[in-house]
Amino acid sequence: MDPSFTIFDSSSSDDELDIILAFSVEEERLHNERGSTSRLGSVQRRRFIQRNSLEGHQRLFLDYFAESPVYPPNKFRRRFRMQRSLFNRIQIAIEAHEPYFVQRRNAAKKLGHSSLQKMTAALRMLAYGVSGDFMDEYLRIAENTATQCLHYFVKSIISIYSDKYLRSPNSDDITRLLEVNTRRGFPRMLGSIDCMHWKWKNCPKAWAGMFSGHIHEPTIILEAVASYDLWIWHAFFGLPGSHNDINVLEHSSLFNELAGGRAPSVNYSINGNDYTMGYYLADGIYPSWSKFVKTIHAPQGNKRKHFAKNQESVRKDVERAFGVLQARFAIVRGPARSFDHEMLKNIMMACIILHNMIVEDERHLYLGADDFVYDQLDESLYERVPHTANQQLTNFIERHHRIRDRVTHSQLQSDLIEHLWQIHSQS
Repeated sequence: MDPSFTIFDSSSSDDELDIILAFSVEEERLHNERGSTSRLGSVQRRRFIQRNSLEGHQRLFLDYFAESPVYPPNKFRRRFRMQRSLFNRIQIAIEAHEPYFVQRRNAAKKLGHSSLQKMTAALRMLAYGVSGDFMDEYLRIAENTATQCLHYFVKSIISIYSDKYLRSPNSDDITRLLEVNTRRGFPRMLGSIDCMHWKWKNCPKAWAGMFSGHIHEPTIILEAVASYDLWIWHAFFGLPGSHNDINVLEHSSLFNELAGGRAPSVNYSINGNDYTMGYYLADGIYPSWSKFVKTIHAPQGNKRKHFAKNQESVRKDVERAFGVLQARFAIVRGPARSFDHEMLKNIMMACIILHNMIVEDERHLYLGADDFVYDQLDESLYERVPHTANQQLTNFIERHHRIRDRVTHSQLQSDLIEHLWQIHSQS
C-alpha cells in the first residue's frame, strides 16, 4: 500500500504520525527521482570531470623542466629512470615522428595534453608498473588516455630507435668486447646468453595451458645476450612459457644468424688450437655446441673448479642485465596486465631499447670509460653468402654441423680450462 494513503486511527500518537508523514514524503521524493533518472538514461549517472590539463602541465613543468625546478636532477633520474638531457632528446624525436604527442586544441578550442604529460604518463607506467589511473591526480590525464599514451609511446620508441639500439655488434663493438673479455680470461667471448620469464596475469584462458611452464603460471619468454657493460645485444621475445631455453634457441633469430652465416667471423687461437667462431657463455641447460661454453657440474680438481668459478662469475652479465632491466622498468618485473600479446611484445622491446639508451648515456659513470661509441652495422665483418642456391644450401648445412659440433665444444672448454689456470698460476 502506498504510504501516502495510510489511514490513521485515533489511538496513533503525534510522534508516530510525524514519523509516518516524514517517511511518506521521503518515499515520494525518491520515487520522483527514480522516474526522472530513468527518463534521462545514463546522462545523469555519468558525470564529466573537468581535469584542467593545463594545470597538470604547469605543475609538471615547474617540478622538473623549469630552469630552477622544484626537484633536483637526482630526483628526475630516479623517477624518470634517465637523465633530463636524454628525456629531452627522446621528446624531440617522438614529437617529430608521432603527431599524437603534439599538443593540439580540441573542438572547444582548448589546449589538450602536452607531450611532457603524455610521455611522463607512459614512462611512469613503465617505470613503476602502475595502471593508467595512478597518474590522474598529478598529470590530469584520464586512465584511457594514459593507456593510449603508453601504446603510442612504445610503438614510437621501437620505430625510431630499434635499428640503432636493437642490432648486432659491428666491428668496433666486437673489438671492444673481445678486448675486455680477453682481460677477463675468456678470449673471443661475445657475451652471455640466458632466458627470462615474464608472468602474464591476464592471459586468455584458452592460451593458459600453452603459456604455463615449470612455474605453473602463464609466462612469456625473453631470450637475451648481454655484455659486461649491461648492453643487451640480442633480444627475442614472445614464445610461450611452456618452452625451455633450447626450444627458444631453435626459434630465435640468433640461431638463424649463426646458421645463415650472418654471424661475425672471429679467428683466434687458444692453447695452440685454432677456432673460427666466437662463443657465448651459457648455463647447463644449453646444448653442447661449439658456440656455447658451459660450466662444469660438480668439478673435480683445482683447474676445473677454477674454470667453473670464473665461468659462472662472468656469465652473470646477462643475469645482471635482467636485474637492472626489471629494476628500471617495474612493468616487466610484475605480472603483465594487458590482454594483447602484441602490446606486451612492444612494451618489452621498448623497455630494452630504453635500457640500452640509458646504458649508452651513463656507461662512463660505472665503467670509467668515455670512448664507448656504438656505430652502425658494418657489413664487411660478416661472411658473404653465395648467390647460388645450391652453394647457399651447402654452406648452410656445413655451418649447421659446425655449430652443433660437440667435439669442438669439448675441445674449446678444455683449452679454456688450461688458459684460465695458466693465468691464475702467473698471477
